Amino acid sequence: MIAVLLDQGLAPRAAVILRDRAFDAIHVMELGMAKSDDADILEMARDHNRVCVTLDHDFHTHLALAGQGYPSVILLRIEGLSAEAQADLIESICRQCQIALTEGAAISADGITVRIRRLPLR
Repeated sequence: MIAVLLDQGLAPRAAVILRDRAFDAIHVMELGMAKSDDADILEMARDHNRVCVTLDHDFHTHLALAGQGYPSVILLRIEGLSAEAQADLIESICRQCQIALTEGAAISADGITVRIRRLPLR
């Protein structure tokens, strides 16, 4: 199963819902990282073998600049979802893209389409 780290733009309750569904999920707020910068959050995800889930487009830019193959990042390109809808979307992406996420990928999803780019980004 994919372990995920939810960024500050996502509902902390989404991590709770995912855990209730047997996912290994944690929100940055639970780690005291609610005000951490993107690079620190990516480092935490990389160090703890977690996929970073975010609403922030800058995460894919950080991946491209770093030229690294990990961590995988899921960019949700839809805002205003309830915590449950966020959890549903994250769960769906993790199940649909499990192999890509374990191999290193930058994924973006808008609730209809899912785009997968293998890491490192060039």
